[in-house]
Order: sequence, then C-alpha cells, then structure tokens
Amino acid sequence: MHLIRHFFFALALASAVLHAAAQAPAWSGTWGAAPAGPPPAARLLAFTDQTLRLVVHTSNGGNRVRIRLSNEMGSTPLRIGAAHIGVRASGVVVAAGTDRALTFGGARTITIAAGARAVSDGVALNVPALADVTVSLFLPGASAATTIHESAFQTGYVSTPGDFTASPALPVKATIGAWPFLAGVDLDLAAPVVVAFGDSITDGLKSTPNANRRWPDYLALRLQSLGATGRVGVVNRGISANQLLTTEPTGLLAGRAGLERYDRDVLSTPGVRAVIVLIGINDISYHSASAARLIDGYRQLIARGHARGIRVYGATLLPFESSPYYTAPRDAIRQSVNSWIRSGAAFDGIIDFDAALRDPARPARLLAAWDSGDHLHPNDAGYQRMASQVPLGFVTAAVAQPDAALGDGGTLQQFQQVQQVQQERAPALVD
Repeated sequence: MHLIRHFFFALALASAVLHAAAQAPAWSGTWGAAPAGPPPAARLLAFTDQTLRLVVHTSNGGNRVRIRLSNEMGSTPLRIGAAHIGVRASGVVVAAGTDRALTFGGARTITIAAGARAVSDGVALNVPALADVTVSLFLPGASAATTIHESAFQTGYVSTPGDFTASPALPVKATIGAWPFLAGVDLDLAAPVVVAFGDSITDGLKSTPNANRRWPDYLALRLQSLGATGRVGVVNRGISANQLLTTEPTGLLAGRAGLERYDRDVLSTPGVRAVIVLIGINDISYHSASAARLIDGYRQLIARGHARGIRVYGATLLPFESSPYYTAPRDAIRQSVNSWIRSGAAFDGIIDFDAALRDPARPARLLAAWDSGDHLHPNDAGYQRMASQVPLGFVTAAVAQPDAALGDGGTLQQFQQVQQVQQERAPALVD
C-alpha cells in the first residue's frame, strides 16, 4: 500500500504540473539585458531616496506586461519602494494614459535578497512593437548599483530625492547610460523569442546612442515588417568585453563567462525558441584562447540548448585587422574557429557575418563601409547588414518547433515524458 500511495501521489503531482502549465499565462520576452557587476568603486553608481526612469525598446507588442529585476551581483538586499511602467512620449516623459503601477505578489514594494531576482505581477498595458517603454523604480534609502548592464547606449534618468514613479515627468538630477537592476520586460503572449548571445558587437558598441541601431534591433525591425508572421521577440543578451570561456575577476562589468551565464541569460528567457551565438573574439584577443577550447565551449552551448528544445545558430567571428588586439597568430585562431562553424558540424545553422562584413581585397579587415573606425566594431550600417544576413527561415523553423522551450522551467515534452515513465512503472509499483 505504501508503494501504491507513492505511485498515485507521483501521478497526481505530474497531472497537477501539466494542468498548471496549461493554465498559466504564456509569457515571452520583448526586451532584455544581461546583468553584470559589481563595478569597481570608481564606476559604482549610488542612489539615495531617488527615482530611476529607465528607457528600453520593445521588439514585440502585447496587451499585458511585467518586468524582471536583478540583485544577483549585490551583497545586500535591494529595496524597491515603488515601480511603474509606461510607454514613453519623449525624453523623460511618460505618454498620457499609459502609466501603470507594478506590484510584486500583490504588494507595491519588494525587498530583493542579495544574489536574487524578482518578477513583477503582470499589468494590463497596450505595448506596441518597436516602442520605447519607461520603467520607473523608487529606491528608498541608500542603494548601490552593484547589479547593472553598463553599456545601454540609451539615456536613463535619475531624479532629485523623492518618489516620482507615478509622475509623467520627473525632476532630473542626472542622466546615466546604463540599466541598473532591470533585466527584462515580458509580454503575456505566447510568442516565440530569439536570443542574441554575445559580446560588445551584440551589445551594440559604437552604434548611435538612443537610436536602437544594434544588430538585434535591426533584426526585430526586419521581423516586424513581415506582419503577423514576424511577431517574434528578440532579446539582446550581449555584454561588452564578455568572453565565452573566462570570467575576469577584476573586470566583472564584462559579465560572467558565456558558459557560466548561458542558463540564466538564454535558457531562462521566457518563450525562447532559438539563440544566435556570436562570442569568442575577446577570448582570442585577451588570452589567445585556442580554437579547440572555443569549439569545446560552443559544443556545450549547443548541447545545453538542445536539451531544452532550443535551436542554436552559430555566427562567424568578424575580422579585426588593424585593431589594437590584432596579431597574425590570433587571426589564425579566428579563421580556424570560423572554418569549424562553417563546416556545419554542430550548430543548427550558420550566419556568416565574417563573409558579409569583410573587405574582399583584405579579408582580415572590416570593409570601410561597415567599420565604426576602431576596426573591430561595425557602425550602424554594419549592424544593419549583420541583421540582414540572418535567414528568416531560421526563425520560421524555430517557431514551428512543437516542443520549443516554454521558458522558466522546461518543456511540455519533458513533463509528458515524466508522466509516461510513471505510467510505465505502475505495474511494478502495484506489485
């Protein structure tokens, strides 16, 4: 009888999980950034009884929204005294009729433990695709931005002392070019999501600030131009100076190594169906990491993505001759890595950014038309060209997957497999 009770309990639990998965809202990411930190003391932002108004740009649109906050790199609890979201009119101003108060488990305030994350409750708000959204956070007392995405290339606003989260326009004491504490904006929408995973080239270094001209922004624009078939979220998880293999202890604004942060920044993104991997040039530039080590790292990303039903696409590393990091031996490593990517040995598909942006007369160097001037990062036109190289069939194939990851905890197929195993074991348990 003891075994029978265990069997029926396990069966009931599996049934409850499946029922909850069917009843729960299907959230999907429309914007995201990868948290990093803590910064060195000289670059640490500190706030005292102030309101932050952060601006982000959506990829997809919907009618219900929530936010994700992070104190993962903090050593003390983070107090959020109030949080609001709205559609931006211009500058620091929230469009009339769009301001919404956010709650956390029904409460207007929340304290996020050191090392933890928090997700707000959903709130009704018509959020257009490709729109600027404001997230306003009141930070009572003293708060240090130990968890931050430093390279926003988007102006954020810091108020004079006071809670101005509900104010259409707040009194600005300072502006910042970073996203402290904010890690994501989700929609209550069963839409597929593509994550762009990489370093400063994905983060958009050298793109025009406040213009949303990173290559994932251009990809979102391209997808939305397709109409209903292009209703796909694009979430940018690039971090400037990030590496695939190495976490720099004295440079934590560059984030944890790609292999370490992949589960948090990619696999946990709600609605993720595919990831585009463009990372490794900093491993080569800083440490002359071997092609074999990088390939082993890529294989890990692929295996972990496939285990969650996610398609993993590989992008070739861009040329960097004439940049301060260039040497002929390092470029030989880059070319070996690119040859392996092009071989189709492991990735579900390839995107040849190298071939698209290199100078045909000097293949180790970016073509001048795409070069920002530092010979490593593209300019706006170069980022647009990168987005144009992503085959939309990759996205279509990912969207068509019946077992794509649901985000935040596995796939429907995995739940069904658990139930099937329990049913197959039923006779043995009864005996």
